[in-house]
Amino acid sequence: MKTVFLTPLAAAAALLIGTAASAQETFKVAYIDPLSGPFANVGELMLTHTQYAIEDINAKGGVLKGTKLQLLQFDSKLSAQESQSALQAAIDQGAKAIVTGGSGSSVVTALVQAAARHNQRNPGKEILVLNHSSIDPELTGKACNFWHFQFEANTAMKMKAIANYIKKQPDIKKVYLLNQDYAHGKQWAHYGREMVGLARPDIQFVGEALHPIGRVKDFAPYLAKVKSTEADSVITGNWGQDMTLLLKAAGDAGYNLRYFNHSAGSIPGTVLAVSQAKQGQLTWVAEWHPGQAETPKVDALAKTYKAKTGKDFLAPRIEMTPRFLAAAINKAQSTDPVKVARALEDLTLESVVGPVRMRGEDHQLLLPQVVNTIAPVDGKAVKVGWEGTNYGFRTDASYTGNELAQGTDCKMNRP
Repeated sequence: MKTVFLTPLAAAAALLIGTAASAQETFKVAYIDPLSGPFANVGELMLTHTQYAIEDINAKGGVLKGTKLQLLQFDSKLSAQESQSALQAAIDQGAKAIVTGGSGSSVVTALVQAAARHNQRNPGKEILVLNHSSIDPELTGKACNFWHFQFEANTAMKMKAIANYIKKQPDIKKVYLLNQDYAHGKQWAHYGREMVGLARPDIQFVGEALHPIGRVKDFAPYLAKVKSTEADSVITGNWGQDMTLLLKAAGDAGYNLRYFNHSAGSIPGTVLAVSQAKQGQLTWVAEWHPGQAETPKVDALAKTYKAKTGKDFLAPRIEMTPRFLAAAINKAQSTDPVKVARALEDLTLESVVGPVRMRGEDHQLLLPQVVNTIAPVDGKAVKVGWEGTNYGFRTDASYTGNELAQGTDCKMNRP
């Protein structure tokens, strides 16, 4: 075989070509959430927030001075089986991280378990699970996993914020628990009874019901049971069409209830449903709400997001998730998922909602929570209408991540 010797100039050129090729390598991120079916609008919202962040990161040079993030898209169909098939397809295509959360806690739990099995069997080909919306406390509790990171306040943290608020609302006296029949719905009911009951021992819990997720077309029969108990408030973890159809049925029945929820107001169609029902008050909790006062960084981001996507900005934590990933890659100076995971632990990011920290002991993000109510524009507490209506968001109470932080049963096994 003939040996080829390169001149110094040619060798330098080859080195530059190699460096350029290296710089063009991508870090593949797989998005796995519902893009069809009854919750497709939720999945599309989450996808657009994720896409926006990744495109912005890449426009600013990517990570490691030239490596770009590449987003792969998969439809979870709100199914654990479909999600696990999507996970395998993502792994086959070279993904090193997945962004998920909108398919519900049972689906995300299945994904975390599947990713952990894959990582154990395939050292050197690990994949991370970045969860932006599934808020099961077990995911950062007894079922915590080194490969999973939760970027949303969990159920217990959110309910603590709501319980703190209800403690100061003496007109709330009788509460009904109406939730979707799956892990999260049951947990929202459990923590509601426990935490609200502790904050207000005088409150009566007058009834409880679970309904199939995404399959109820008319909530009138459920509301008839609620009405028979003379409840003034409902603690419900419903989201997507299960929330909007509940509001519609209550409006049709002229039933004026207060609803306490975790994130419904950040989902398209909810404000419109409240305005059309003209009955009831929906109070929910999130890291931010549209129209919130004194949030210039979020306001600026929302403006540029709307200009680029044509859609409303609703969820800073989802847009924040890829930014945490990019910061961890740069901190680790590596795209190796093991090193990136270690870099994520106790990483603090100066986000648009203020400094937020990924707690290392259980991989739970500590971020602020704002209790707020969808209410008519009054020019004072509610200045801006939303979704083409004269309804917007009224800030009721604010809490830091540290104020809401819970203890953890996590016993993290690290590689």
